[in-house]
Amino acid sequence: MAQEIKDLIAKIQAEGVRAAEEKAGKIKAEADLAARKIIADAKIQAKEIIEQANTETKRLEDSTLSSLKQAGRDLLISLRKEISSMLDRLIKADMHKALTVEELAGIIGTLIKNAPLSLGSEIIVSLSQHDKEKLEKGFLKQLVQETRKQIILKAAEGINSGFVISFDAGKSIFDFSAQALAEYISGSLRPELAKIIKSE
Repeated sequence: MAQEIKDLIAKIQAEGVRAAEEKAGKIKAEADLAARKIIADAKIQAKEIIEQANTETKRLEDSTLSSLKQAGRDLLISLRKEISSMLDRLIKADMHKALTVEELAGIIGTLIKNAPLSLGSEIIVSLSQHDKEKLEKGFLKQLVQETRKQIILKAAEGINSGFVISFDAGKSIFDFSAQALAEYISGSLRPELAKIIKSE
């Protein structure tokens, strides 16, 4: 009887151990499965986070690059304007220095002497009050005698240097004022200036 009880206890223990081992194996398998799912989910999330970070980084890089390009364009436009403005100021300043009364006398004399007869005989020269007064002191009388044309010198507001000349009593004019000459020279130089700035 004692032996049977021992055998029964041993059997119960063996079945309990086996059941416990089976349960432990099941728990371990479930844990492994759960761990693999957690790792797989974490990998997917990590990949999504990396992709989002790469997208955001690219967007920021593109935005920064675009901002830098725009800033570069704005700077170049500003620089061109400043250089163009400086060029205008230099040309105007040099024009005022270059168009002395002596130079004006030479240019006006050449234009009138070489003008075709078809342009008419009444010539009006508009210039600054100062230049008019200087040219009237001898130059005008001599030029009228040489050309036998009616030449009228007129003081004109808005002309600080240079002159405007009409060969048909004011119906049409040729503008040789410092302003017009400066604009012409500046306009001729601007395309070359743009090429220089572009090539730098």
